[in-house]
Amino acid sequence: MSRSAIPAGTASGTRDYAIVTAAYWGFTLTDGALRMLVLLHFFRLGYSPFALAFLFLLYEAAGIGANLIGGWLATRFGIARMLAVGLTAQICGFLMLSALSPGWGAALSVAWVVAAQGACGVAKDLTKTASKSAIKLIHDGAYGVAAEARLRASPTGDRTPAEASGRLFRWVAFFTGSKNAMKGLGFFLGGVLLEALGFRGALWAMAAVLGCILAGVVLSLPPLMGKARASRSVKEFFARSRGINLLAAARVVLFGARDVWFVVGLPVFLYASGWSFPMVGGFLALWTIGYGVVQAAAPALVRRSADGLSTEVQAARLWSLLLALVPAALAAALLAEVARPDLVVVAGLAVFGFAFAVDSSVHSYLVLAYAGSAKAAEDVGFYYAANAAGRFAGILLSGLLYGWGGLPACLLGSAAMLAACWVFTLSLPLRADAGAPVAAAG
Repeated sequence: MSRSAIPAGTASGTRDYAIVTAAYWGFTLTDGALRMLVLLHFFRLGYSPFALAFLFLLYEAAGIGANLIGGWLATRFGIARMLAVGLTAQICGFLMLSALSPGWGAALSVAWVVAAQGACGVAKDLTKTASKSAIKLIHDGAYGVAAEARLRASPTGDRTPAEASGRLFRWVAFFTGSKNAMKGLGFFLGGVLLEALGFRGALWAMAAVLGCILAGVVLSLPPLMGKARASRSVKEFFARSRGINLLAAARVVLFGARDVWFVVGLPVFLYASGWSFPMVGGFLALWTIGYGVVQAAAPALVRRSADGLSTEVQAARLWSLLLALVPAALAAALLAEVARPDLVVVAGLAVFGFAFAVDSSVHSYLVLAYAGSAKAAEDVGFYYAANAAGRFAGILLSGLLYGWGGLPACLLGSAAMLAACWVFTLSLPLRADAGAPVAAAG
């Protein structure tokens, strides 16, 4: 295709996509490092597994409200502004954590850390909602259906709406996969920074890096990008399409099914099996990086459809069903008291990670396929509020179920949640506007 056939805004769209992705990489790298910093620091202070889970509960709970209100705010004031607010909130959370004093009592220390983690949870989900909404907006502005129609009308135009949906899938998959790879690197970085700079020094260093990223975002992106008419009532705000609502329900149980055994149950199980903490942390980092790589490659593993939904929805159903079988099989193996259960779990987790990466990548694409461009930030925020609710439930259940029945109980809980996820996907519509309420139009 000749350069003259490239629609206006394509070059700037690719540039904005690169800026948003790079900013979110930097954010995610420090966010992953923060999780490992807190986990390692307070583990060394003698905190129990359930107490460690409690430190992260407000971090996840805050994300529910942050996603809901963040999507509305991004629509009302612009996506770039909300991205800047998210980065600023993370810097404030880091500085708040760095003010923690060793002389404080246990109750005050826990309350302070939980509050700071809450600020970081708000930051993470404001940043995620703004970033993923920006991808939808940038893509539709440069490569959307209207742009494709202009290309087909030109003598050299040869693109189709199917190619546009394929590009959106690739953009989302690369963004999500690379983000999770950065999170895995962040786990490793957190351990290194804690060893080299100490708890407070590591937080200061990460706050400085985020300050540079914040300056780049403010100077590079148009502040009103994505600004549109936001919902004016609670009824209109929650008037989502059927596809968005079903995906949100599936997202709750999908991510709950991961965290119910990944966050607390798995690290404690491996440590109890004789693994050192560096071995546990290193494995979690490698798993997360591998998970991100598979997510980025997901478009090559899922057959594409001309309408951008029919085969993709079928893929979501298939991968959810296959995924549910993995923790069920692992629970059965542990209950049968197989030899070297730690190695069995590690091997099973590798299979789980592969299937989960593909399934979650398909879900991340589908929410943007169902979302309308005008208020994409609200749709994405609603969806990722469900994601935060699932993580919250998973973390809480991880501590409770492990205390009740060990890792097999966590795995059975995961299998039950994934079965529910599969049931929700069975009702996903095959058209983006199927079941869309009148209030959501415009």
